[in-house]
Amino acid sequence: MLTAEQLMAAQKANIETLFDLTNKAFEGVEKLVELNLQVAKASMGEAAETTKAALSVKDAQELMSLQAGLLQPAAEKAASYSRHLYDIAAATNAELTKAAEVQLADVQKKFMATVDTAVKNAPAGSENAVALVKSAVAAANNAYETVHKAAKQAADVAEANFQAITSTAVKATQTAPKARRSV
Repeated sequence: MLTAEQLMAAQKANIETLFDLTNKAFEGVEKLVELNLQVAKASMGEAAETTKAALSVKDAQELMSLQAGLLQPAAEKAASYSRHLYDIAAATNAELTKAAEVQLADVQKKFMATVDTAVKNAPAGSENAVALVKSAVAAANNAYETVHKAAKQAADVAEANFQAITSTAVKATQTAPKARRSV
């Protein structure tokens, strides 16, 4: 049976964890806002330069050349933005996952301590029930570990695919102007 002090300590730990997770989530949002502000500021300056360059164009050939020159940097900037966005999301997710894992490990430890206490105080003849409970806990822990490893592998594959797609998109924009010039 849990005492009032144990309940209060558990509640206090849960509140501290909640505030810690909330702070980590806000840090991720702050990084996202900062990234978006940087992109907006840079985009405004680039838009002004592009407008000036477009207004100084003398013929269609020069306009086509200006457009071709803008395509590659725009694609590279979009890829860079996506990469930064992904990095922020991945870092925030990693911090939240780590905190959740610590919390889960603590809960498992406390649960096992409760089971051990119950085992010590169990009446004679309840060994089979105790073994069943311990077996169920071990199976649940193994299932969690398997799911966790599969999720980590899926995240790694998704990140590799994201990197490959970004790289392919940037390379495609680099070769497109060259192909157009050779036509």
